[in-house]
Amino acid sequence: MKNRIYFIIALVLLVSNVKYTFAQKSEKPNVLLILVDDLKPNLGVYGDETAKSPNIDRLASKGMTFKNAYCNQAVCMASRYNLLLGARSTSTGIFNFGTQFREVYPDAVTLPQYFMNAGYHVESMGKVFHIGHGNDNDEASWSIPHHKEKVIEYLLPESTNRELTREEAYFQNSAMFIEDLPKNWKLPRGAAWESPDVLDEAYADGRVATHAINRLRKLSKNPDQPFFMAVGFARPHLPFCAPKKYWDMYDPNELPMPVNEEQPKDAPECALKRRGEIVQFFPIPEQETGIYDDDLKRKLIHGYYASMSYMDAQLGRVVEELERLNLDENTIIVLWGDHGWHLGDHGTWTKHTNFEQATRIPIVYVAPGVTTPGTKTDQLTETVDIYTTLADLAGLGKPDVPQPIDGTSLVPVLKDGTKRVKDHAYHAFNKGGYMGEAIRTEQYRMVRWTPMRDANKEVLYELYDYVNDPHETQNWAAQKQDKVAELEKLLNAHPKAKTRPGK
Repeated sequence: MKNRIYFIIALVLLVSNVKYTFAQKSEKPNVLLILVDDLKPNLGVYGDETAKSPNIDRLASKGMTFKNAYCNQAVCMASRYNLLLGARSTSTGIFNFGTQFREVYPDAVTLPQYFMNAGYHVESMGKVFHIGHGNDNDEASWSIPHHKEKVIEYLLPESTNRELTREEAYFQNSAMFIEDLPKNWKLPRGAAWESPDVLDEAYADGRVATHAINRLRKLSKNPDQPFFMAVGFARPHLPFCAPKKYWDMYDPNELPMPVNEEQPKDAPECALKRRGEIVQFFPIPEQETGIYDDDLKRKLIHGYYASMSYMDAQLGRVVEELERLNLDENTIIVLWGDHGWHLGDHGTWTKHTNFEQATRIPIVYVAPGVTTPGTKTDQLTETVDIYTTLADLAGLGKPDVPQPIDGTSLVPVLKDGTKRVKDHAYHAFNKGGYMGEAIRTEQYRMVRWTPMRDANKEVLYELYDYVNDPHETQNWAAQKQDKVAELEKLLNAHPKAKTRPGK
């Protein structure tokens, strides 16, 4: 009799557990999308022995890291449109600052909107859409107003001389667009770095993390309401302003210096970059060549790593709170860097090129029940794949929306890192009257530069071999024309690149 009672109790518990398990699996998963500005794969999980990135490394240990991930355009505004629209710049024609995507696609359904239409509460904080340079947030994308924070921020008076600086004006949408303010170049430059001994919340990323924590606590009280939360961190974007303790993590004398400061031999002029946003900051020489003295190079590299570690700490606070609230078991987390960043290679700083350092990005997926913890994959992926992949993971189906959708679902790869759903990544950059479209395979990058304004000009090509020439010392297009032709066939299989918004 006693054995029968034990058997019945065990059976009831087993059935209850089965019901609970299926109930859990039938719930819509939450989504935490973490966006980081100017973050290249200089992280421990990507093999960087200098980087202090314990929280990102820990996040990666819970899911799958994509070793060969690429942005679709190495520009903040355009890359974020690529992510949030699921469309490449070459599909929308939106490449440059000052174009609002709803002027081109008024009925577009952004990634968060797609989840909102499926019953999700969606919200954002920090740098998600690029706000500045003539671009603004899209309020239609969120259930509640976006929580804006600063990208350019100084605490020390000597960093600005208490004046509005060039980059501050850009990100306030002021100097270029309000008639009674001087043009940007007439404004003073701000400091390229500062390292005051302050608390983390003195800067924007610390405040963004605190806001995210408070919102997670609020959302956790309504477990029946799935949420999509986009958290955008600004560092390591210039200026490299971070609390002193993060600078103190690194010995300047042990930082990695640029390996190759020369431009690739035989590369076309339109592919190269020297000047750029870095000259908006002092003490960078305004007649910028990119080849700085060792002290300046070391200071900039130090600032980049310190800023990355500061951001990493804030990211860790958010993920730890998600876990403390027991939300992590039903939350998909995606970490994404909007593009890479040159740290002196080719004598170049910042982004805005088609080279490896500007286009390669970190992408990590944590999908409970789908991804195997601590796995890595060589699958090539692009920013636009995130829209399609998240929709698939959440069971929302393939997006059917007014704007182009260029992404491929990576769910088969997330289940098994050896699976392959595509054999190349596609990205582009337009510069100097040329459209530079690139095909990146595991070994090669081929770039075709097509003249946009003068049909009489020659089409130019680049080819880089990352197995035999990882530092892009030589453009091999002339020597390996068969390989260029092979990769150009892949390029031609894509729709013709639009060179103007919607055209």
